[in-house]
Amino acid sequence: MKILYELIPSRRLLDKVGEMMDLVDGWSIADSSFGFPAPSATAIGCALKVKYPDKLILPIFVLSYKSPVEAAALALAAETLGLYGLVLTLGDEPKYGEVEKCWSSSEDARDFLRKQVGVKNIKFGCMLSPAPVKDRYGKKVFTIEDMVKRVKSGWDFTIFMRLTDETYTVLEKLSGELSSINIPIYAYVMVETQKNRGTINRIGWKPTTT
Repeated sequence: MKILYELIPSRRLLDKVGEMMDLVDGWSIADSSFGFPAPSATAIGCALKVKYPDKLILPIFVLSYKSPVEAAALALAAETLGLYGLVLTLGDEPKYGEVEKCWSSSEDARDFLRKQVGVKNIKFGCMLSPAPVKDRYGKKVFTIEDMVKRVKSGWDFTIFMRLTDETYTVLEKLSGELSSINIPIYAYVMVETQKNRGTINRIGWKPTTT
């Protein structure tokens, strides 16, 4: 089992990395959360890979903010620096400007980067949730079969979102299905603290634990 800590890029980023260095196997890196501009997750990931080459680093790669040229440039940079992978997602709508409309899905971007740009030496992952909620489409429900089918469409790994007591059995079954085809799955565990309680309430997520 790998333990990754989610980094929120900030001016204290390197201090946080230093504090966690010996406690985790690596980091996932948020990409301008909620659409507010922040240091690029991919750029931060590349810098961390140079400094900590043995750590597993998974930048989130929000497509709503990226044109094809920018997405290709960032993916090529990640490949050049030897990152393990990028987590592709349509993600939040940008706080400034308009949603990039050239992507119909994460799969569309993945195939563009693989087939047209020629990114070969980096893994692409998707986010899975049994019941994702977005303002632009409301709430959807996906079965284990739906999620397995999606992963089999060409993803190298996946991140399971919204892990709670209610979805633990879904994760367990999904993990069994994916392990049989050698596709890694990383579970996103949200720990509620006094400090982050307001943020959790604002985004409407149920914490995994307290």
